[in-house]
Amino acid sequence: MAVLENLEPKQVFHFFEELCKIPHETFDTKRISDYCVAFAKERGLEVAQDDTNNVIIKKPGTAGYENSEPVILQGHLDMVCEKTPDSTHDFSRDGLDLYVEDGYVRARDTSLGGDDCIAVAMAMAILDSKDIPHPPVEAVFTVDEEQGMGGAEAVDLSQLKGKMLINIDSEEEGILTTGCAGGIFYKTVIPVKKEAAQGTLVKIHIHGLLGGHSGNEIHKQRGNAIKMMGRLLYRMGKETDLRLTEIFGGSKSNVITMNATAGVLVPADQAEKVAEMTDEMRQIWADEFMGEEPGLAVDYETDKEVHMDAYDKDSTRRIIAYLEIAPSGLQEYSRKLKGIVESSLNLGVLECDDTSVTSQYLIRSSVESRKQQMREQVEQCAILVGARGETTGEYPAWQFKLDSKLRPIMVETYKELYGKEPVVSAVHAGLECGLFLGKRPDLDCVSCGPNLLDIHSFNEHLDIASVQRTWEYLLAILKKCK
Repeated sequence: MAVLENLEPKQVFHFFEELCKIPHETFDTKRISDYCVAFAKERGLEVAQDDTNNVIIKKPGTAGYENSEPVILQGHLDMVCEKTPDSTHDFSRDGLDLYVEDGYVRARDTSLGGDDCIAVAMAMAILDSKDIPHPPVEAVFTVDEEQGMGGAEAVDLSQLKGKMLINIDSEEEGILTTGCAGGIFYKTVIPVKKEAAQGTLVKIHIHGLLGGHSGNEIHKQRGNAIKMMGRLLYRMGKETDLRLTEIFGGSKSNVITMNATAGVLVPADQAEKVAEMTDEMRQIWADEFMGEEPGLAVDYETDKEVHMDAYDKDSTRRIIAYLEIAPSGLQEYSRKLKGIVESSLNLGVLECDDTSVTSQYLIRSSVESRKQQMREQVEQCAILVGARGETTGEYPAWQFKLDSKLRPIMVETYKELYGKEPVVSAVHAGLECGLFLGKRPDLDCVSCGPNLLDIHSFNEHLDIASVQRTWEYLLAILKKCK
């Protein structure tokens, strides 16, 4: 028995559950891409799959819509894979363990991937239908959106005839997204040295933070475990003779970091001081967050008198200095769109080995000059600690289109269905529409979607009733595109 078979819209949730059975982490999309190709071939639909695993499926218009302008429906096939610390789920092998609770679809102990398989499921339900009136549909399923938008970068849009593109990758019902921030992926590599050392080893763990999407939820000022660890270590470094043995945290540059770990080697008579300072910092954070990080935990383990390799004093000093001065979080709100974040950056990943400590950023802004300024700030932080930095990827902002044909249709349809106007806005997250418009400036793009909460985290959940309403809204839009 399928877990979602009694949910409405039935076909949408059927395809969503089928997609969730297939592992589809970013850069591991061949299997889900092949599934979409097989789906199209079984129904005799025109389909194209490129070397990147992007898929384009075309379906003719229904009776009375044969000569209508095609509408492009677009979503991405990959998902952010996050799980609870004690989960044994293997994202490379296991499908998601779905369940329904209090009106939401969730995945047990993992992220759900509603971002963005709900878009793919809706498009597939339309492609599969025999009784839904619609113009010619060109469904575009891209890959690797969550880390660099490689699929959108590679997709060949010249094979599309449509100009109106509905991107189903927004996470709040009733909001029509008509612009988005651009982004820069930036990596800093701090060269370090290790040497033989001895002392008391204290391992410090910061975990249990809410995390979340580094664009959509950056304004909530949730804790970043890497930055918090840097703050703690900086305080310790002023009062103890510490040496780092390891430091790491986070998993994705577009996820607010939920956990970080550091190994600290100190003289035996300073181990108690390290423990005391850790306890003090835990209380300081509890007071500062005012209950908004209810799961925050700061733990430590002590291993007396060990002999091991540790970063030398200069390397330790430079690592801690970088973590203390490197900016992260919300930077500025928009001066034109009230309540919309203009600029932010997220220190999302920290990794270490014997020769380097590497950090990964995602820098976002809807203003190109501010985006570049933040990159320069991060670059200067790297230079100050003797590190090298590089831009590893970049995508453009999506500017509001004044002469849209699609947006008025979507606004009017929403008013007819719900008796009120939708919110027309921009989003701080990166969307593929910016890259699409770089290839096809004639495209007319609007993004919408059902309520998805806590995306990019193991708390992600999908609002079932919102999916039903969004589905009805999408069908009403297509019916108007005659």
